[in-house]
Amino acid sequence: RFLTFNFSYAILIVRKPQGIGSQFMQHERVSENVYWFQSEIYAQVTASAVIGPQWAVLIDTLIPQETEELRDYIVNELLVPVKYIINTHHHADHSWGNCFFPRAIVIGHTLCHELMVTRSSSALAEAGETSQFYRNLDIIPPHITLSEGTLGLRVGKKQLQIFPTPGHTPDSISVLLEDERILFAGDAFMPIPYVVGGDADVLTETIRRIGSLGLENIIQGHGDIILRGEIEESVKSNLAYLHTIQRVAKTAARRKNQIRYLDQHDIEVCGKSRVALAGTAQELHRKNLIWLTQIYQSQIKAEKEQT
Repeated sequence: RFLTFNFSYAILIVRKPQGIGSQFMQHERVSENVYWFQSEIYAQVTASAVIGPQWAVLIDTLIPQETEELRDYIVNELLVPVKYIINTHHHADHSWGNCFFPRAIVIGHTLCHELMVTRSSSALAEAGETSQFYRNLDIIPPHITLSEGTLGLRVGKKQLQIFPTPGHTPDSISVLLEDERILFAGDAFMPIPYVVGGDADVLTETIRRIGSLGLENIIQGHGDIILRGEIEESVKSNLAYLHTIQRVAKTAARRKNQIRYLDQHDIEVCGKSRVALAGTAQELHRKNLIWLTQIYQSQIKAEKEQT
């Protein structure tokens, strides 16, 4: 059957597998007491858990259709409760599962709190109009917030550093596991950088910063784990893609037949694979181009009005 799912405030459809009692998601041990989870039903979205002797920190929640399984794995297999949840940003596939952990303390950006109270709440209400599943959910915004600098959190012997990484959204944050040099990047780092609702220039600077951190692994918000030997090339690829789509969109903004021009610049022309993210890459790419073209078109219009 199909379940509606609200991501970036546009109703999407998520197919939920039939006849499978569990294990919708993949999971993997990244290092000692660090676990990674990846959705098999929505755009390879990820979550991670850092396990301490008495409790765990969960970084993002997957889509809510999978959060209960994620929670049960941590509690029943890893044998600790989730004490803290870190939402890397407010989008539904990273935060709408908070309500499955009623005793957890949620950490996020100050803007994440604001956006969840306003946009996420209205989006959930809209989704609930057609789905009983969503009527049973609640939006739980962050209890602890930051807007700049770094917030530290210790889990057993592991030290986490939480800091803003804007661009994908203005409320994006990432989490660095200091000793292991593992970055839980959220959607600040994806196989296809996604800027709809964000800022391509700001994301460019964030990706450059990520590339300078001397990392062993990058846990992307969607997609597979990036290993140390792959990081430099992945950073270069994402920066090149952002540069290319900005150039294409700036040209399109000055053309009469914009759609035809954008259609000539599919994702492979712009340097990325269309098979990424379980086949959703081309759709994300097209949304990037349309979003940027509209921004540049508005800028051109404003410049003309000033002159």
